[in-house]
Amino acid sequence: MLPTDPTQRFQITVEGQPGFFQAGADQTLLQAALQAGAGLSSSCRNGSCRACICKLLAGRIEYLIEWPGLSREEKQEGWILPCVALPRSDILLQRPQQAG
Repeated sequence: MLPTDPTQRFQITVEGQPGFFQAGADQTLLQAALQAGAGLSSSCRNGSCRACICKLLAGRIEYLIEWPGLSREEKQEGWILPCVALPRSDILLQRPQQAG
């Protein structure tokens, strides 16, 4: 992982939801979403169950684990697991029921 200022905050937007929420550089996207009441699904919170899967439409993330429970193809298509993803820029997410 690259050194990141833990006090840095990023704007996280979920497509189709009003407004946005903030996430710290040391906070997973799922943790920030749950604190903000943003309605992302979750279960295991360790990158294996895939309940929180979303598509990253814009922005950059860094994973807490080397290879989360996604196939190479899913990663190439932009799918991420917010439970183990740290923001490294402002983020735009799309939940799977909206994905096409």
